[in-house]
Amino acid sequence: MSVQIKIINKSNNPIPAHATELSAGVDLRADLSQDIILKPLERALIPTGLYIQLPEGFEAQIRPRSGLAFKHGISVVNSPGTIDADYRGEIKVILVNLSNEDYRVKTGERICQMVVAKHERINFEVVETLQDTQRGDGGFGHTGNI
Repeated sequence: MSVQIKIINKSNNPIPAHATELSAGVDLRADLSQDIILKPLERALIPTGLYIQLPEGFEAQIRPRSGLAFKHGISVVNSPGTIDADYRGEIKVILVNLSNEDYRVKTGERICQMVVAKHERINFEVVETLQDTQRGDGGFGHTGNI
């Protein structure tokens, strides 16, 4: 599948690419005119310099990078963030520092992953009752075992 991409970045970052043959996502990089310091529990909107045109029926999901999360406590606030097929603005990523130390976001740094996924469009049908299941209305952490 092909996705059209428009690049307007100040840092000449490479075009996103899959790191390995079986990688689901591509790394996106910060496109900054100067580094940004994220203090503990602070968040910032980080530009990537990328604009994409997704095919109808697809979305792009923005996810944290596991290395940044594990080594530095840096995550994506609204994870996964969704980019709809009709969005034409710059991809920007809301990073948060969940560590106890300042973190410097540098231009060109890999800040998140983007996964392009097919999705279905749904219509809701209002009904009076739903089918019973073994789990029923058991919520968070509930396995449905009795």
